[in-house]
Amino acid sequence: MDKSKKAKRKPKAPDTTIVVNKKARHDYFLEEKFEAGISLMGWEVKSIRNGNVQIGESYVVLHKGEAFLEGANISPLLSASTHVITEPQRRRKLLLHSRELSQIFSATQQKGFTCVPTNMYWKNNRVKLEIALAKGKQAQ
Repeated sequence: MDKSKKAKRKPKAPDTTIVVNKKARHDYFLEEKFEAGISLMGWEVKSIRNGNVQIGESYVVLHKGEAFLEGANISPLLSASTHVITEPQRRRKLLLHSRELSQIFSATQQKGFTCVPTNMYWKNNRVKLEIALAKGKQAQ
């Protein structure tokens, strides 16, 4: 192979995925997807960088016109500061545009629809959460 062809190859982009919710894909038909930011504390970002996060049992709750992530577990690092009170399963606010919030709210009012997180990833040094409108699969 010619050396000039090797030099022209683009470097492979690093994998930005933090965690994927495979259970959501198995239990639901995923309809429309949204990208949401998450309001996090400093120790939570450090734990996420270390891979100490689980979103398998989590779900999205709409309350007073805002969206919140419930049930996500971010385990604190052992080296966490002593003056910080860590709450691994606290309610975390999701950052969405108002039209996206109204779209999610109207869809979840319909029978059988819910909103579940499907993927957590890095985007420009920020943690993003992909949430999807999901319709439950009927138990056979």
